[in-house]
Amino acid sequence: MAQAETHHILPLPAFDAPVRLLIVVAPYYKDITDELVAGAKAGIAKAGGSFDLVEVPGALEIPTAIAIARRQADFDGFVALGCVIRGETTHYDTVCNDSSRALTLLGLDGACIGNGILTVETREQAAVRAEAGGQNKGGGAAAAALHLIALSRRLGEGHKEIGFRPAREDIRIAGKASDSAGQNRA
Repeated sequence: MAQAETHHILPLPAFDAPVRLLIVVAPYYKDITDELVAGAKAGIAKAGGSFDLVEVPGALEIPTAIAIARRQADFDGFVALGCVIRGETTHYDTVCNDSSRALTLLGLDGACIGNGILTVETREQAAVRAEAGGQNKGGGAAAAALHLIALSRRLGEGHKEIGFRPAREDIRIAGKASDSAGQNRA
């Protein structure tokens, strides 16, 4: 029934300045993730972006890799790719929920992430979602990251400082005020 549904897909954003993404993939089901990566690469190239690619052991390591890269490298956004197929144990639920939750928390902290980690019941469902002729979820994840980067750049243009500033130029430390030259005043 879902095959008959139509969805509105936003056109890819255009960028004035180059955009660089990191694709983080867990190739546990390599044939599936190779399709996801191909879709992501094509989507990034279509938007004129560049990318690096890293592999991690599993879906649970994807958010950690993104957090490390966010702290230590200069990427505009991230594409998370992997595949989790339900097995006989509850491990599936843990991997799906925790990887998704961690990516969401990174996103709420300002990371521009497209989540292309497939969470499916069967290999056949994964294949349909991964292939470029099918649902192309790798390309969709890249597009999501690109849209968030575009939004971040657009909103950042008129960046206003937020937060608290001292009401005066002097700073009070342990009961004594210091002026801007560092002289203590009583």
